[in-house]
Amino acid sequence: MFGWLDAPAADPGDRRRFVLDACADCGHGLLREPPPGTAAELHSSGGYASARPRLSSAAGPILRLYDRAKLRLLRRRLAPGASVLEVGAGRGRFLVHLEKAGYVARGIEPAEARVTEARSAGASIEEASVETAKVPAESLDTVVAWHVLEHTHDPGDALARIGAWLKPGGALLIGVPDRASWQASIGREHWFHLDLPRHVHHFTPASLTRLLERNGMEVVAIRHIALEHNPFGMWQTLINAVTFDHNVLFGLFKRSLRPKGARQRTRVAFDLLITLVAALPALVAAIPIELVAGLARRGGTIAVLAVTGEAAAQDSSEIAPASSGAPS
Repeated sequence: MFGWLDAPAADPGDRRRFVLDACADCGHGLLREPPPGTAAELHSSGGYASARPRLSSAAGPILRLYDRAKLRLLRRRLAPGASVLEVGAGRGRFLVHLEKAGYVARGIEPAEARVTEARSAGASIEEASVETAKVPAESLDTVVAWHVLEHTHDPGDALARIGAWLKPGGALLIGVPDRASWQASIGREHWFHLDLPRHVHHFTPASLTRLLERNGMEVVAIRHIALEHNPFGMWQTLINAVTFDHNVLFGLFKRSLRPKGARQRTRVAFDLLITLVAALPALVAAIPIELVAGLARRGGTIAVLAVTGEAAAQDSSEIAPASSGAPS
């Protein structure tokens, strides 16, 4: 491992900085000193605060589009009525979508407030993390861990537990930011998906593939284009490069922007002004850059499909082959 980056905390007003190391071989990044606290404590602040985001109702049709796209990644692996567990299910939106599509879906989520909200939306969900969840061995057809693994202190242990829950031939869909992406290279300490200190691990296709293989799973496909995360991630990364603090507009929409004192309020006001001025030029640049990055297999985030036991034939029309993003 070598020193890779010195970067600020993701939340506006948080003046802490963090050092990250990286593997010279596979490129995997690691937060040198993960912060103390439980998963629930770490994910109850900033952009993960329990308050419902502004304009969330207006964003409903777009969010449903994202859910349909995520389900398409799995459909050929899911028989009618298949059992699906979502790890880190949040407010339960995707669980409800899976239930409506005819699957037996339940989730686990460490944050109590999100569990309450998910249940009110009709989702079957338990307040638990990967480490504390009680799931019978070989009881699941599929597990979804969508932007979860980067938060764990020991992703190898998490994958070992998940692998034990899956039936032979069961599928695991993982979404993670890609440290080998153009976003990460362009943004460096301004990269939106650093999300420090909550993101402890920063995967590359190579490092994630190796970790899955060590835990008895075979990667059958990697997708490098993700409309749910990548265009916005590139846009916010470009904006972060010209503001005092990172993710200020994002914090405003997430209701987590709470400046304290006159100096911080002035900084926030200045950052919001810069964001508004730069918003359109950054968007015009971000969309084509991220599209080309995805086609070049360097998108800001990746979706990885892995299976236990013998892998079935992959759907190359939906997802790029695994060999495109990871070493053989």
